[in-house]
Amino acid sequence: MTIFLIRHAHAGKRSEWATDDRLRPLSDRGINQSQALTAVIGDIVVGRIISSPFVRCMQTVQPLGTKFDVDVETSDAFAEGADDEIAYRLLLELNDDDGVVCSHGDVIPHLLHRLVADGMDTDGPLIDQKGSTWIIEMRNGRPFHGRYVPPSK
Repeated sequence: MTIFLIRHAHAGKRSEWATDDRLRPLSDRGINQSQALTAVIGDIVVGRIISSPFVRCMQTVQPLGTKFDVDVETSDAFAEGADDEIAYRLLLELNDDDGVVCSHGDVIPHLLHRLVADGMDTDGPLIDQKGSTWIIEMRNGRPFHGRYVPPSK
């Protein structure tokens, strides 16, 4: 089974957004990155998609929801400032679904370090650029191997 851990696509600069940051949408570049995620997932049939409730995260995974005819669920467990333990438990629950999670740059590093601590090996450093994906292979309910896929340009 596989879990896809996605950092939301490009959404412009936080400092240039005048209203509630939870409402900041993807930029044109981010929209292109979100559409490219369907190629990253490929032919694996995604059974569940969970996103931070922030607009930029939901927009990032919407093309996947459309491709697989799966509703995008929202969870505060993956919002900025979320509790690492709750987020990690929910992430691992996606093991049986070939699930997708979309979150933020303050949550994903904690999840990656926890995955490594629980046995996941990787081919390189634990990076998480906007619009990038970690493909996490699971074995017997445990993280086995993680592969980083950088964002599309």
